[in-house]
Amino acid sequence: MSDNNPIIEKLERIEQLIIEQNLLKKEVLNFSEACHYLSLSESHLYKLTSNKSIPHFCPQGKRLYFNRAELDEWLQRNKRIKTADRMRKRLKETFKWMIKLFPYLIKIVLTLSY
Repeated sequence: MSDNNPIIEKLERIEQLIIEQNLLKKEVLNFSEACHYLSLSESHLYKLTSNKSIPHFCPQGKRLYFNRAELDEWLQRNKRIKTADRMRKRLKETFKWMIKLFPYLIKIVLTLSY
């Protein structure tokens, strides 16, 4: 913010909010808009595009564009599973593992008991 003037600071904040609001209305974002939308540095976004780690398109071979809906999906691709769900999944996997081993354990116990 500039000059420590509260009015200027508020105007700059309003301007920033308008820019962000406009980004939410657009379906296709250019490179700098995508950086802003994702809160990524330009170098990091270039790295993601060169690795083909993020959905993008380059219609004329020069400029990069991004579909905002695809970016939203990309952002949510590794959504955290709730702890209870994660625990249920681990418990289920453990029981599956135990059920597979159970016949072998019985054989071992029977052979040791003779």
